[in-house]
Amino acid sequence: MAQRRINAILNHLAGSDDLNHEIDYNNPAERYSLRPNLTSAESQHQLVLTDNKSGQKWNLPAPDTDTNGPISTVQFVVLPKSKTANSLTVLDNRTGKLYEIAIEDDTIPALKFKSMIGPNKKEGIRVYDPAYQNTAVARSKITEIDGAAGILRYRGYPIEELAEKSNYLEVSYLLIFGELPNKVQYERWSNEIMHHTYIHIRVMDLMKSFNYDAHPMGMFISSISAMSTYHPEANPALAGNDMYKVSATARTKQIVRLLGKVPTVAACCYRHRIGRPYNYPQSNLGYCENFLYMLDHLSEENYMPNAKLARALDVLFILHADHELNCSTAAMRHIGSTLVDPYSAVAGAASALYGPLHGGANEAVLRMLEEIGKPENVAEFLEQVKQRKRRLMGFGHRIYKNYDPRARIIRQVAYEVFEICGREPLIEVAIELERIALSDEYFIKRKLYPNVDFYSGLIYKSMGFPTDFFPVLFAIPRVSGWLAHWVESITNPAAKIWRPRQVYVGEGKRSYVPMEHRSIPEPGENDESGFDMEIHYDLSKRSAAATYEGKYRKPELKA
Repeated sequence: MAQRRINAILNHLAGSDDLNHEIDYNNPAERYSLRPNLTSAESQHQLVLTDNKSGQKWNLPAPDTDTNGPISTVQFVVLPKSKTANSLTVLDNRTGKLYEIAIEDDTIPALKFKSMIGPNKKEGIRVYDPAYQNTAVARSKITEIDGAAGILRYRGYPIEELAEKSNYLEVSYLLIFGELPNKVQYERWSNEIMHHTYIHIRVMDLMKSFNYDAHPMGMFISSISAMSTYHPEANPALAGNDMYKVSATARTKQIVRLLGKVPTVAACCYRHRIGRPYNYPQSNLGYCENFLYMLDHLSEENYMPNAKLARALDVLFILHADHELNCSTAAMRHIGSTLVDPYSAVAGAASALYGPLHGGANEAVLRMLEEIGKPENVAEFLEQVKQRKRRLMGFGHRIYKNYDPRARIIRQVAYEVFEICGREPLIEVAIELERIALSDEYFIKRKLYPNVDFYSGLIYKSMGFPTDFFPVLFAIPRVSGWLAHWVESITNPAAKIWRPRQVYVGEGKRSYVPMEHRSIPEPGENDESGFDMEIHYDLSKRSAAATYEGKYRKPELKA
């Protein structure tokens, strides 16, 4: 009976008025107690359920006792108080088994569900979570985000303090190694990075081979990927060992190379688009000053970028250095789990950043502001947003349900840049949009606040960067965050290659049908496979009129 008391499943008998009471499902273990009925031999197969709050009692059949009459669909479970308060108790209604799962850091291990195997099943339960909306795939010490409170910290340091007092190279060291560097460490760190700013001449030749209108991000990704071929000693596949798991020296060598060369590659992408020769790096300049020099220097003597603009860019780089497991960082960890070289992994992460839903968000904000045009048009635009006729870009975030802390900082940076480069006309539209949205109950209720993309595009536009260069400006600083996650993931003793599972919902077993027996759609019928040959039929009018073997002819439609 003790075991029954622990795992008792109590069924409500249909039509039993005695059980028509309010059940406290929130804390049944403390509210209710369950004891065997020992008052008579006839009642030995009964249990007494007692409401400890009201004193009311009910006689119920024991779980393994047959009952007369139908069983209702309403059920509840009286569970024992767990030995561990911080745990989750799961009842599998398919088998009647109870499982206790420990909760650590507000998470439960997904592998625990593998042991929950139903009748006539070979495997346990899988957790279905499309787009990783509520799945934690790593324990990390790098970046902390409290979306409800609007908090962002790198290694415990508030982003506000770092943006005010630090610089990008110092923050990079912090992200990768876990602590702020002392003076000796910082000087060696920055010197090593600036020493590795030159890129192989063949990488430059590769970039020169791109078409003049190639997208800068496409050139950036291709060039970073190509760099791995010029450092064969950095490729574990060629070395035949797991060098980066066991050697901190091997990791650090490639880290300083990447951090040093990434701005050079980015500057060459920019210069290529405007038809100017590439500039060589200047090791006597700071990280962001050197980047601006490579972008803009022509034939001027003693060219020195504006210090305030360099500092503004430095702050932007700090704000974009890391943001937990966003899409591109998750891609970096995923690719890195194969133990591939870091150049290939960074190129893969940058490819994820290339997508308009990730790295192109600030460009979308600019397009929206340009479409609104004037501050007086904002109210009408927001009404259309409420009616789901338009999309509000630069507001809201998957994680933040409060004001993005980076947005507050970047707003101030915007005004500092405008003092030098001139006030961007669209800033008035942005200010009015923010003012109305933050005072409108519709957006307040949905916790839609400005995010980091809302003002960053305006800053870059004011500084003279073309919109298609924005993703590159996002990628440069994010490399340090990617590398920090790469180091953390591959040095984890429990690390394994990432291999998500799927839920197969396709066809069952089918037999192969020879091609001559497969049906052909009648003219005008849709091809069920979804393959549209029209999009591939791209001939000139002359070729369309010509005759030749293997020519595809569109089916004639019946009149």
